Amino acid sequence: MTKRTPAEKLLRELIALPSVNPAFLPAHDPRAGEQRVADFLAATAATGGLDVAFHPVAPGRANLLARLTPPRARRRVVLAPHMDTVGHAGMSESLFVPAKKGDRLFGRGACDTKGSIAAMLTALLHVASSASRPQETEIIFTALVDEESGQSGSRSLVASGFRADLAIVGEPTLLRVITAHKGDLWLKLRTRGKAAHGSRPELGRNAVHAMARVVDWLETDYAQHLAKKKHPLLGPATINVGSIRGGTQPNIVPDLCEISVDRRTIPGENDAAIIRDLRTQLRARGLAVEVTDNKNAAPCRPMETDARLPLVQSLLRTAQQRAPLGAHFFSDAAVFAAGGTPAVLFGPGDIAQAHTADEWISLRSLNRATELLEKFLSELP
Repeated sequence: MTKRTPAEKLLRELIALPSVNPAFLPAHDPRAGEQRVADFLAATAATGGLDVAFHPVAPGRANLLARLTPPRARRRVVLAPHMDTVGHAGMSESLFVPAKKGDRLFGRGACDTKGSIAAMLTALLHVASSASRPQETEIIFTALVDEESGQSGSRSLVASGFRADLAIVGEPTLLRVITAHKGDLWLKLRTRGKAAHGSRPELGRNAVHAMARVVDWLETDYAQHLAKKKHPLLGPATINVGSIRGGTQPNIVPDLCEISVDRRTIPGENDAAIIRDLRTQLRARGLAVEVTDNKNAAPCRPMETDARLPLVQSLLRTAQQRAPLGAHFFSDAAVFAAGGTPAVLFGPGDIAQAHTADEWISLRSLNRATELLEKFLSELP
């Protein structure tokens, strides 16, 4: 039997501690929340000699900060995975029992992002116990809450004034350094009509019919317009009509129809300008549509970090990567970047496994991530 590495042992323990984001479960579900994981990680980090503190975010939910601080700290590097996972009300308890099949370790959060937690904390604890620990760089392991819903963990931390010279955000990137990712603008579009009896439709105005014209334009002409402008790492912005609701029953002309739209943005785009442009273009086509922002309180803007920054270059060299890459999904990295901390994504696993019913991570990827992170951290000044 192959001996388990420290990172695999830690990951197994993390999978066995449910930390499903409360947004995805009924109230008071015992599997909801990150606190049991935060407490476990705090004890593990303290035993390894790190200074531990909690950053409260919401009742029963707090970020964990575990610090390795040298006497002459002149810079700060942050390792920032998230503790919460996705889930659903009917999910099996077997998801929280780690199971190994060949090179794969299965379990909720194995890939997204308890694998990153295990690799990052294991690497930091190894560096903390070594004689070659950095003398001028503070390293902070920051396990965040709520990435899967509103990113309140990273937003609260940044709002408190937290800054660093680099944030390495733990996400499944196949051990590649990601310096840019798309933003995510959620929109709600409404068309209004006039109700009438289904036997006399000429007396009403059908809101669903009006919305059909809107959907057709968004998915054809507007989508083709977006495809013409491409970011070198991210490709074009995109749009997807994800849901539609209208009318109540067949014999009533519907007076209201509503769609939810996912508009992925690229660096250089502005949310407010996108909404203004949509309203203008719809109006020019004779389409009376209300357009509102569904994420106004928590904007998810695109992120791009300069790959020429010395710390980013050092991480790229460690990963044996010649050029930076981009990702289509949103992450806490954009929140750090918007708050003044250059951020990149890096971690074990493949995003294709995230949120799946049989989520798994390659143990080779997990152990390699631990090795690369330890090398990067130990070579910091």
